Amino acid sequence: MKKSLVLKKITIVLMLMYLPFTSGAWGVLGHRIVGEVADHYINAKTRKAIQQLLGTESLAMAANWADFIKSDTSYNYLSNWHYVNLPADLTKPAVFSFLESESGPNIYNKLNEMITVLKNQKSTAEQKKLALRMVIHLVGDLHQPMHTARKEDLGGNKVFVTWFGEKSNLHRVWDESLINFQQLSYTEYTKAINHPSKAEFTTWQKASLKECVFESYEICNKIYATGIKSDDKLSYRYNFDWIDTVNQQLLKGGVRLAKILNDIYI
Repeated sequence: MKKSLVLKKITIVLMLMYLPFTSGAWGVLGHRIVGEVADHYINAKTRKAIQQLLGTESLAMAANWADFIKSDTSYNYLSNWHYVNLPADLTKPAVFSFLESESGPNIYNKLNEMITVLKNQKSTAEQKKLALRMVIHLVGDLHQPMHTARKEDLGGNKVFVTWFGEKSNLHRVWDESLINFQQLSYTEYTKAINHPSKAEFTTWQKASLKECVFESYEICNKIYATGIKSDDKLSYRYNFDWIDTVNQQLLKGGVRLAKILNDIYI
């Protein structure tokens, strides 16, 4: 009995140690915001095609499927689709070259693959359904800067900080904490930020996936350049410094997701 109790305690400790490393992409709220923004800009043909695959499930509600499915071990193969590890301080051509040469599964090549599946008339309904859910999610991931971060610290998961006194890590702060701190529902949040200018809207939708990666990567470099390190205490000032960037990335993600979906069903 004592041995069993000791093993149980060790298991619990190991699980708690693992938790800080398992942050995903934007949290539930962030992904729903991206999906809700996109819903404002898809055309009627795209909406009909999506409804044929997802039924009454909205873009906002479908946006978190790729994280929720992590509870099913048969989908473990999707785990490294959510990000791409990039070394520090690469030039734009170097980032593009990296993306072209990297053969292992990552957010860039898998997003392209899922778009191809949706465009392929020979793809089955089930293949298209998974692909659509992944596209909705991965476009959101692509605009979270810590998903183009460093392999050595697991995209900021190993940079342990406190957020208003609670233990956290840099990745989680960007995934969830900054967004949740605004205390808005995903519909309220969308209404608050969904005001792109015509010039912004046009420019954002012209960006290629490579350019989207580089854009997030540049922000990621700026985050690291602030010198943030383990044990830093983050609160009001960090929110003040970065919330505009967060909001713009959420908005860009939604605008670009709509463009990608409209292009698929053109």
